[in-house]
Amino acid sequence: MPAALPFFVYGTLLTGERNHAAFLAGRCAGVRAAVLEGAALHAGPGFPYAVPDAAPGRRITGELVTILPAAHPGTLAALDRLEDCRPDGGGLYVRRRLTVRTDDGEPADAWVYLAGPAAAARLRARPALIASGDWRRR
Repeated sequence: MPAALPFFVYGTLLTGERNHAAFLAGRCAGVRAAVLEGAALHAGPGFPYAVPDAAPGRRITGELVTILPAAHPGTLAALDRLEDCRPDGGGLYVRRRLTVRTDDGEPADAWVYLAGPAAAARLRARPALIASGDWRRR
C-alpha cells in the first residue's frame, strides 16, 4: 500500500474546480497553498499536465491537500483511475512522491500526478506552456 501522503493538485482538482467536488470534497483534513519547483505546467485538452522541467524559474502553483486517514485509500484509488495512472507507468499520468513547498516555505512530501511518458514526449515536442504555472490564470 502506498504511503498516505497528501496530494499536490494544480488543475481540475483545485478547490472550486470541477473535479474537486467529485473526488476531494468532504474527504479533506486540510488544504494549503503550495508550489512544485522544477516542473512546467502545460495545457491539455481541457486539463493540465505537469512536466518535469529544469529551466530556471519553472514552477507550478497549486494546493497541498491532506486527506482524512480513513478516506485516503479510496481517494488514492479514485484519483489513480481519474488520472489514468497505471501500475506499468504507461497511463496518461504517473504518480510520483515529490517535495513541494507550502505557503510558509516548509517542504512537504506529496503525491503528484505528472504527465505520463507519451503525454510528456508530446508536450516537449509541441509545448503548450502555461507560463504563469497557475492553472487558474491560464
